[in-house]
Amino acid sequence: MLKKILLTLSLFACSTISLADQLKINDDAPKTYVVVKGDTLWDISSVFLNQPWLWPKLWRLNPDIKNPHLIYPGDIISLVYDENGEPMLVLKSTKGKPGFKWSPKIRQKNKENSAIKLLPLEVIAPFIKYDQLFSAEQLEQFPHVIGSDEGYRSSITGFKVYVNKDLELSKTYAIYNKGEEIIDPETELSLGFYADLVATGQAIRSGNMDEKEPATLKISTAKREIHSGDYVVPVNEGQMLPSIFTMKAVDKSFRGTIVKAVSEGREFGKLEVVMINRGTEHQVVVGDVMSIRRLSPGVVETNTGPKYTHEASRWHRLLSDNGSDYKMPEEYLGELMVFKVYPQASMALILKTEKPARLQDSVAAPE
Repeated sequence: MLKKILLTLSLFACSTISLADQLKINDDAPKTYVVVKGDTLWDISSVFLNQPWLWPKLWRLNPDIKNPHLIYPGDIISLVYDENGEPMLVLKSTKGKPGFKWSPKIRQKNKENSAIKLLPLEVIAPFIKYDQLFSAEQLEQFPHVIGSDEGYRSSITGFKVYVNKDLELSKTYAIYNKGEEIIDPETELSLGFYADLVATGQAIRSGNMDEKEPATLKISTAKREIHSGDYVVPVNEGQMLPSIFTMKAVDKSFRGTIVKAVSEGREFGKLEVVMINRGTEHQVVVGDVMSIRRLSPGVVETNTGPKYTHEASRWHRLLSDNGSDYKMPEEYLGELMVFKVYPQASMALILKTEKPARLQDSVAAPE
């Protein structure tokens, strides 16, 4: 049976798109497209648009149709133009239904099993890391591993580990190793401590710390060795992600910076996870799509001709404004989508890149 999900094209997403955004139909976009199993609305939008985050403008709302409509494998989608020359998609069902303009709305209850999704979690789940960002205050409150039943400093799957706090019996807990502190390059303030998920386990003894009796976790899965001092957190805290991502472009005024790559590489590309220095305090929400951009190297004029700023003498750099004699352009590198948001930072998955991204690259509204 084909998997069911409703067409989550919500009206509020349309309101976030600037009227100035103009749809750019791909040069090789087909006149018709037959929906196949496994398609998502993001995939289908990408067939027609170079800017798939503008999907609400292509999937046009039609107030004359009262009931929401779904699309299914086998349905035929046609690219047409309205009286103003604006592109839009018309759905022609293969089930004998007449063609109609798509009427995307929110459905409260699923009734069929084969509708096409916008971007389901299962598509990107293999690439998402369940590591976390914790503040120093949070880490001070978390219990931690004090040892194991084997007396080793580190443990793996099948061990029992002891925790210095009463735990809820039979509940599953995640164990994190405290990593590096992430510093915002703009403000030089701490964004928190990056924590690697190392294992999960189930509480088989709740403990009684009033009597100095630690709780016991039986480790069910371990990605790497568990060490004394690792933090213990209920498994669902900060790990719940939406089953479907409704993607939209951020506001035109948005600016941020990539501050960490989970891979720890110097360069990173498609389907890698990065952290940016913007979060809920900056109105970032799950599903936000941003472009990745990089300022071209500065150039200064010397008596032997133009040189890149880093190659020029200190004297020439001092003579130039901001290290360059020219206002160099900022070039597009790719796009990413936010999947987890913290107060001052967010985790994002890179959707595509034209060249590898790097730390300190900027993120902004897609163009």
